[in-house]
Amino acid sequence: MKFLIGKKLDMSQLFKEDGTVVPVTYVQAGPCVVTDVRTKEKDGYCAVQVGFGVTRQVAKPQAVRAEKHGPVAVTREYRTRDDEQVNAGDVLTVEQFAEGDVVDVVGTSKGRGFAGVVKRHGFAGQKATHGTKDQIRKSGSIGAGGVQRVFKGLRMAGRMGGSRVTVKNLQVVLVDTKTNRLAIRGAVPGARNSLVLIHGRDEKSNWSV
Repeated sequence: MKFLIGKKLDMSQLFKEDGTVVPVTYVQAGPCVVTDVRTKEKDGYCAVQVGFGVTRQVAKPQAVRAEKHGPVAVTREYRTRDDEQVNAGDVLTVEQFAEGDVVDVVGTSKGRGFAGVVKRHGFAGQKATHGTKDQIRKSGSIGAGGVQRVFKGLRMAGRMGGSRVTVKNLQVVLVDTKTNRLAIRGAVPGARNSLVLIHGRDEKSNWSV
């Protein structure tokens, strides 16, 4: 069982002993407090509910539970196969990860707003010469005239980004237990200070968002 809630910080680079440059993303992973444990006998399924961050504003339904572990800013639930050996109030840190571990990272991609087909889908656009006027970045034909409708799933302009993205098979390069930071090789979805969910590659992605 390896899973944590974190916050994306920034990107940097590390150097191996042979001088190889490794691009990494620093993630503030935890500490996360276990706010509740779901069991098959009580709830019908197995899961661990964890909280991350600190907040001063707590809704009344969560006020009673917050008295046990303190108010948390973010709460997420991770489905597990069996009952995990954790109890409410336990603290999860980056110590459960080690250098070389392969993880999956779930985040929200950067919102790009309303984007055209060239930016959103990588269309080549129209020719810029030979009579083309005000059509360079347009998509062109969207279907035959006899059909009298546009087929579902046709790639067109629209809202881009701001959706849930999972990047798999990322390697943990560095584990800093003092600051609870992970250096993950490669890029992680989301903007700076955005929320990310990390779990081991051997675990199935069962985050309930």
